Amino acid sequence: MSRAARVDSAHITPSAHYTGYVWYRHQLAEEPFVTPFGRFAHGVLAPVSWGARVAFGLDVERFLLQRHLLIDALSREAIDQRGVRQVVEIACGLSPRGRRFCSRYPQLRYLEADLPPMAARKRLLLHEEGWLNARHQVRPVDILAEQCANDLQALFSGLDRDEPLLVITEGLVNYFELPVIEGFWARLAAQMRQFPSATYLTDLYPDLREHPRYRQLRWGIDLVGRLTRGRYYLHYRGDDAIVAGFEECGFGEVRVHDPKELETAPVDAWPALVRVVEGRV
Repeated sequence: MSRAARVDSAHITPSAHYTGYVWYRHQLAEEPFVTPFGRFAHGVLAPVSWGARVAFGLDVERFLLQRHLLIDALSREAIDQRGVRQVVEIACGLSPRGRRFCSRYPQLRYLEADLPPMAARKRLLLHEEGWLNARHQVRPVDILAEQCANDLQALFSGLDRDEPLLVITEGLVNYFELPVIEGFWARLAAQMRQFPSATYLTDLYPDLREHPRYRQLRWGIDLVGRLTRGRYYLHYRGDDAIVAGFEECGFGEVRVHDPKELETAPVDAWPALVRVVEGRV
């Protein structure tokens, strides 16, 4: 793994504070998930977000809500209809999903994971609120590592291999070049094959060059890159390419979901720019 690719993993954390405040604003998170930096970042970016919405029709918070609510809906389906009792959310950041799902499903074990500094912060948050327990835990993980104490094998080692599994990543994959993230997907699929059934859910922004708002999207992506001190990559040219790519990484059944299929998700007149990918092994 190149040093540049490994350093890229540190760029993700600043956006976790911003999205944590967005979830709170839209009543998806409780106040402990709000950080001073997240509140500050949202205030500073509010004029930029307003300008992008008015001038270009790009609503950043709408994109975030579209992916978050669709992943929620697909997660509930996996739990309610396929008997999933253990969930791993990688790159959890300040996501409130673990708290909400543990409150809703008393049978669920929810394991959150992130880079060591972010994992420590999330663990402290849950501990201070009395939410950290045997069912809801946080561990460090380095998704780029292949053999170390914080690799995927270590993360999955304590799970019940006789129970179905759900793995979630949100707001992660487009921070990495495609070969790097495909390497992670291949290692993830290998771990998931050790369970009787396993489902992976992730958001993904494809390279939809024919989209009527493609140029504006590129502008927004460049802005995100500057704000997170890294780059933001678009992966695959469309839904068929997404399916083929995930199959190459070891996922036997792949479905690509458009946010417009979820009636409760905020949508507009334009085709959606984000997808949620459901991969099963």
